[in-house]
Parts: sequence; C-alpha cells; structure tokens
Amino acid sequence: MAYDLEEQEQLDTLKATWKQYGNLITWTLIAALGSYAGWVQWNNYQRNQSGQASQLFEELSKSVAAKDAQKIQRVAADMKEKYPSTNYAAMAALTTAKAAYEASDLKTAKANLQWVIDSGKNEEYKALAKIRLAGVLLDEKAYEEALKVLSAEFPAELQAEVADRKADILVAQGNTAEAKKSYQLALDKMTDKSPAKQLVQLKLDALGGAVAQDKQ
Repeated sequence: MAYDLEEQEQLDTLKATWKQYGNLITWTLIAALGSYAGWVQWNNYQRNQSGQASQLFEELSKSVAAKDAQKIQRVAADMKEKYPSTNYAAMAALTTAKAAYEASDLKTAKANLQWVIDSGKNEEYKALAKIRLAGVLLDEKAYEEALKVLSAEFPAELQAEVADRKADILVAQGNTAEAKKSYQLALDKMTDKSPAKQLVQLKLDALGGAVAQDKQ
C-alpha cells in the first residue's frame, strides 16, 4: 500500500509539473526538432548545390580547353547566378577571367575578378582576385587604381605575390627606388623553393640589385 501511495504521489507531481510546464516543454521540443530538421535540410541543399556546381565547372573546364569563349562566359554566368555561395562559382569566375585575359578581353576579365571580390565566399579566392585585378589594371596603365586594390589586407601566404605585383606597378610609374624595396620585400617573404623567386630576383637585378641596408 505504501508503494501505491508513493507511486500516486509521483504521478500527481508529474501531472502538476506537466500542467504548469507542459506547453513550454512541448514548444521547446518542437523548436529543437525544427532546428535539427532545418540543419539537415540545409546540409543536404549545400551538398546538392556543390554537386551540381561541380558538374558545371567540369563543363567550363572543357570549354576553356576548347577555347570556346562564348560558352565559357555562358557557363560562368550560370554558375554565378545559380550557385553563388559555392567555391565553384568563384573558381569559375577566376578561370573565366584568366581565359578572357589571355584572349585580350580585359573588360570581361575585370568583370569576373570584381565579381569574386564582391560576391565570393572564400577569402583566399577574393585575395587572389585582387592581385590579378591589379595586374589587369597595370596593363591598362591605371596605376593608382591598381595600387589601391593592393592596399587591402592579404593573407600571409599571398603577401610575397602582392609585393611583387606592387613592384611591377611602381616600375611602370618610374618609381625605381620604391620598386626595388617592394621586390626585396617579395624575396624576403618567399622560400627558396618558391617557383617565382628567381624571376623576382631577375627583376630586382635589372633595377640595379639588392636594396642597400640603412646604417644604424
């Protein structure tokens, strides 16, 4: 009998607790389950987006190999419109910019690089696009604009390339002293295994060699 009374008391307590907090518990569970379902759905959506974008990128790569400029731009435009949040969209824009640059279509190259800078989700791709855009602006003799693009913050692994590109622009401006400093900075940030190191050294040598160290 004592057991039955104790069980009844526990049941009464449970009923009272549920009466007081039942709605809160129910809605908390619904919210938790809804959040989990949303998370699962979002991840599935992202995987589908990435898979479809990768197929389009493969098509883009074939168009680049075939030098089909119109198809390259069409596929890249589709990727930027349909899958802008994927890395494949940024890769497509960078690839399209390179193909356009090699075809002397600087307008298309700039537009694609600017898209990566403005809309890309990957910071490294955005930084790479800025460096390449500065190179296009150098070809257009828009030196100040190019230097402005390079004045942004860049990841440590790209700072040598930034310094090299900045030096190229300074050379074009006739600012040899600052160009030498920038080439030297690029060399200092490169490892001995860097494939670009020899070329940067040649450019520095063409300006008269290493920068003289300031006396302390």
